[in-house]
Amino acid sequence: MQAIIFALIAFIGWGTGDVFGGIVSRKIGGYSSTFWLYAYSLFVSSLFIPFAIGQLHNVTLNVVLLLFFLNIIGTIPVISLYEGIRVGNASLVGTIAGAFAAITVILSTVFLGDSLSLPQAFSIIIIFIGLVLSSLNLKTFKAKQLFSDKGVPYALLAMVLWGVYFTLLRIPSRQIGWFWSSYLTIFAVIPLYIFMKIRKIALKFPRGKNVITSSLLNSLMLSVAYYAYNFSITKGQTAIVTPIAGSYPVLFVLVAHVVFKDPLKKQQILGIVVNLVGIVLLAVFSSG
Repeated sequence: MQAIIFALIAFIGWGTGDVFGGIVSRKIGGYSSTFWLYAYSLFVSSLFIPFAIGQLHNVTLNVVLLLFFLNIIGTIPVISLYEGIRVGNASLVGTIAGAFAAITVILSTVFLGDSLSLPQAFSIIIIFIGLVLSSLNLKTFKAKQLFSDKGVPYALLAMVLWGVYFTLLRIPSRQIGWFWSSYLTIFAVIPLYIFMKIRKIALKFPRGKNVITSSLLNSLMLSVAYYAYNFSITKGQTAIVTPIAGSYPVLFVLVAHVVFKDPLKKQQILGIVVNLVGIVLLAVFSSG
């Protein structure tokens, strides 16, 4: 029961946090949005260190190397998501990226020994049908018109890398605890800053009350979501927890549609609906 409760907390955090992140990214870009997300989170999370210091004795070289890898593949999808929202339709991009739960379930079944039921497999098929409908332009398969929206390639990249990230995250979470496995990945802000310097990508500051507030709320909601998710996978199977938390696009789409008011084509709407149905069914069948 604990695993499901904290998975639901992650559901709320992700569903609302990415909307605030989208608001910020449309003002200062995906790279700067991600930098401030990590910077704020690192500052606030550091206040909890005295209460978790005892768990550090479980840290090994293998865990450090794995966390370093997770730092990299965990940062790319965040940037990709916000860049996708910046250039494309927020509801569409968020729905596609949020389908990472299907990837995580498959990878957890193959590599971590989690079980996959027939209803779960059916739900995953529905999700991928929704992905095809929402992301591809079925009227033409010309290279330049393959995707239905400019944000789709970013969303697909985020979906795949988050699928890998959340599959592997269970390993350090169960060895060094929910706090350190999340906290140490936030240090990705350092290589991100170095990368921006090398590529000469300007670090922009949130300006204006609305953007600053959105940036802070983005960091707060996503931090709560990540810590809640990490705690939940220490208590339950990844293949059960992730679909529940990963059903957050249902909430994201509702909020994003109100906030961004981006227009959608009929095929995209159908794809989003099918995708959301698959995600919800996966969550239901995984918690049953």
